Amino acid sequence: MKTIKIKVFGDVQGVNFRHEAKQQADEIGLTGFVSNQSDGSVYIEAVGEEEDLERILQWCYTGPDIAKVFKTTSEISEDVVDYPDFSIR
Repeated sequence: MKTIKIKVFGDVQGVNFRHEAKQQADEIGLTGFVSNQSDGSVYIEAVGEEEDLERILQWCYTGPDIAKVFKTTSEISEDVVDYPDFSIR
């Protein structure tokens, strides 16, 4: 198990990005959370197998149909937090 920290920049707030990210994470089987940030970005912290983390990262490159993703940054680490589920914050 590993953790990925993703920050998504662009027109990503107010377009159901967090709700669809949760749906994707639930389908993949990840735990963690997604939240809006004060700088207008969306932050995702997810825990799972590395190939599953790559799946959520790939989804973040485009996000929901009405989102406009300009930039995505990510970092994978060995540090794992035991989240009970994937939540929207």
